Amino acid sequence: MDRSGVGPFVVVCVIRADGTVAGWTKAAEDMVGRPAGDVVGRPAGRLLMSGGDSPAPETWSARAREREPWTGMIEVRHGEGHGVRLIFHASPMSAENGRTDWLLSAAELSGTRSSPGAEAATQAALLARSPIGLSLWDRDLRCVWLNGTAERQDTTPRRQRLGRRVTETHPGSEAEAVEAAMVRVLDSGTPVVDHAYQWAAPGRPEQPTYSCSYFRLDGEDGRPLGLCGMSVDVSGSWARERLAVLSEAGTRIGTTLDVINTAQELADVSVPLLADYVTVDLADSVPLGDEPLGRLASTAQSIPVFRRAGVASIHSALPESLWPVGEAVFVPPASPFTSVLASRSSHFEPVLDTSPGTWLDHDPDRARTIAATGMHSLIIVPLQARGTVLGVAVFVRTENLAAFTRDDLLLAEDLGARASLSLDNARRYTQERTAALALQRSLLPHYLSGGSAVEIASRYLPTDMREGVGGDWFDVIPLPGARVALVVGDVVGHGIAAAATMGQLRTAVRTLADMDLPPDELLAHLDELVVHLTEGDTGNQNFTAPVMGGTCVYAVYDPVNRCCTVARAGHPPPAIVGPDGRVTFPDLPPGTPIGLGLAPFESVELELEPGSVIALYSDGLVESREADIDAGLARLGTALSRTGTSLEDLCTEVVAAMTAHAPRVGNAASGGAGAAAAGRALTTAPSEDDVALLLARTRALGPDQVASWDLRRDPTTVADARSYAAGRLASWGLEHLVGTVELLVSELVTNALRHGAGPVRLRLIRHSSLVCEVSDADNSTPRLRRPRALGEGGWGLLLVSSLSDRWGSRLTADGKIVWAELELPPGS
Repeated sequence: MDRSGVGPFVVVCVIRADGTVAGWTKAAEDMVGRPAGDVVGRPAGRLLMSGGDSPAPETWSARAREREPWTGMIEVRHGEGHGVRLIFHASPMSAENGRTDWLLSAAELSGTRSSPGAEAATQAALLARSPIGLSLWDRDLRCVWLNGTAERQDTTPRRQRLGRRVTETHPGSEAEAVEAAMVRVLDSGTPVVDHAYQWAAPGRPEQPTYSCSYFRLDGEDGRPLGLCGMSVDVSGSWARERLAVLSEAGTRIGTTLDVINTAQELADVSVPLLADYVTVDLADSVPLGDEPLGRLASTAQSIPVFRRAGVASIHSALPESLWPVGEAVFVPPASPFTSVLASRSSHFEPVLDTSPGTWLDHDPDRARTIAATGMHSLIIVPLQARGTVLGVAVFVRTENLAAFTRDDLLLAEDLGARASLSLDNARRYTQERTAALALQRSLLPHYLSGGSAVEIASRYLPTDMREGVGGDWFDVIPLPGARVALVVGDVVGHGIAAAATMGQLRTAVRTLADMDLPPDELLAHLDELVVHLTEGDTGNQNFTAPVMGGTCVYAVYDPVNRCCTVARAGHPPPAIVGPDGRVTFPDLPPGTPIGLGLAPFESVELELEPGSVIALYSDGLVESREADIDAGLARLGTALSRTGTSLEDLCTEVVAAMTAHAPRVGNAASGGAGAAAAGRALTTAPSEDDVALLLARTRALGPDQVASWDLRRDPTTVADARSYAAGRLASWGLEHLVGTVELLVSELVTNALRHGAGPVRLRLIRHSSLVCEVSDADNSTPRLRRPRALGEGGWGLLLVSSLSDRWGSRLTADGKIVWAELELPPGS
């Protein structure tokens, strides 16, 4: 027994019309402390405390003649001598010889102060006679009390209702929905108001409909004691129908941020509850097609004003519809459709006028359809939200012979208002997502090539979440000496701002890569750049800058020595797949995300076998709300371990496996596919974050493609260098480049001897181009400057710049390399 108030109502006894006790339950024995043998057959009045407000015996007789349920307050004598105050409810029972016996249910009233309980009895009587159905439910959602109105609404006798759940007395989907609502209220404490349901009532031709509200009852300690339910019979009224339709509309309209789906949901909800045929036609403010309506050709009698976005009918073949979803809808200039669009007011025509002289004279196709399908009542409602007219919803009755009423018009407008907000949200989301996707598509690379170093395949899939496209990105950057840089990054946030930030970071990485910096230094410069940009934007009080920052992994692969140098800034580690399919995740220092400026970064060198696959990816591929990154990495390792698969197929299969979705080509760029890659559309990833994947299968340059010589620090060694280069070019079949290369070698070697230090080394690399490299131990890189007319300095580098297609220098661990590159014709 809960001592904080009224305990649960339980059946305690049966009292005959003459006032004697005919039945005594175990619950009564526990409540009053008297066994059945001491009570049954004796007058019930002997159980009452003297001087209390308990009913007199003659009262039972009066109530018996009225045969009405009765609620009141009694104080009975406990077996130990003290009084027990009870709230009781007496239900009349038909007995033999036409007499009326009484079934008593009672609950102990505890916590009352020294009054005999008259006030509580009065309140209980008021609740019992309330025209609103009232019921109490315990924490197990079992009914412990209900008043007479609720008993009549429930159609189930009180003795069968008490102590049972609603699903036990009314099996079926309606009861399951009611109980689910009660569970939510008990768990959250948030009331449910106007929940509509129907019970099958014996003897009634129609199912009554009730609007019920539930709220939680809490004790003094804040713990829930149970629920209170209040129900009102709304059967047969327009209010009931409107409540049912709006209740269903609230759960079925606007379930997605898709314009077509939302429009179709409005049509489906309205048929057949309100109309036999419904269309949802949207104006140009909600673009559905590539060609604007204003550019479509008009006819002599009609103009394109809408596009069909949703249609529903009681007939599955849609004989009433002249246009399918997505098609332009033509209407006469003087028609109720255009007038609704212009006036923003509903058109109400309970009896559709099809006589000569109406607007239908200018729309013969509609006139024929109206006659063929029996359309006789029409409502056209404008769909508008936030000051914008989105289109119209058209409601028509055909087989339902009742004309639309003003109440139906109000219901149609309510449905239109609900749908308009969802349509406007979907429209705004679609516009922002389309703009973000277009920006993302323009900023991501359209063609990726790994040159002679690697074979490339890639995928990018934007998320399908509300925020839309994010800032994941990838790139492949050619570097001097046949090397290639691989990069994958992830910018904070989603939407247009994230896409714009992604473009800035990708440009910055490409600029830093042109400086040929090691991966750790490149990330450090990128981090410093983002910090400076952020500090500069925050200084403007009138401008709210987007948050810049994110994660990044940067790798440089050299096909000459098969070395891959990697550094990461808070990004997931790369996966390395050996030629045998074995997958490893190298232990790399994680670094801090870009934009924090907290710590330096560290590079790690990995020696790879030819045919190995370097997999760089964003965290959207391996992380989810259901599993942590370790589980995602394990799944990624399994997906990557497939051997004998082309890189493009492996890329598709990995994305499909990791997103638990059928393979879809969602390529922003795919190496080796050229223009075809640029034309592939971005698709949506079934995840809560973007997915970016970059795969690179390594190649190696053989001894026949690389030649190197150690040179003496002697002026005569320049001639030797020219001779070495000429001989190797002849063996490669590049005799036509001997003169140019000899000049380049002379200038580069002379520069190293004159301005450098330590040993000098000459290297020639032949792949898609010819690279001449000269290295020394000095770490000061040369700069091209304009030579003076009569001076001797500066002419060498100017000659190198003029003879080569590209030239430059980079620092190494042992000094520097100055290089010059010549393009080779295809097939060389």
